This record gives sequence, structure tokens and C-alpha cells, in this order.
Amino acid sequence: MEIYKEISNVKTKEDFIKFLGMLALDYKNNTEQWESKGVESYLESIKSWVEDMEGYYKNKKLDVPTNIDWNFFANVFYVGKIYE
Repeated sequence: MEIYKEISNVKTKEDFIKFLGMLALDYKNNTEQWESKGVESYLESIKSWVEDMEGYYKNKKLDVPTNIDWNFFANVFYVGKIYE
């Protein structure tokens, strides 16, 4: 499965939930294709990408998002630590 192709289909909460499930399954089935092999590496990769995201969008000739709810993302990643 080429999971990155599914990103453009995420428009709703339900789509996002489905995508996260697909991402988890992709990790389980294709661990060897993942650069990040653990939570620490995964979070560091996300951090690095966010630091450089403007370049990603410019290289893809896409508009850089401006209305990002960073507090929401902080909550999403934090609850992954404490929620069962």
C-alpha cells in the first residue's frame, strides 16, 4: 500500500481516524520501509519535518498552510502518551 496517496483523502474526522489505522497497519506490515523504528525516532522525524515544512511545500509548488491549529496537534500527540 502506498500510504502517502491516502493523505489527500483525509477531509473529515472519520477520514483521519481511518488514515491513522492504515498508518498503524502499514507500520506493522512494512516496518522495514519505515525510517523511524520507534516512538522517539518517529517524534524526532515529525519535529524535523515541521521545522522544514515550508521548504517541502515550496518544493512541491504548494501553498504553505497558514491556519494550522498547533494547539490541537500538541494535544493529539500528548494524549498518545496517556490515553489507553
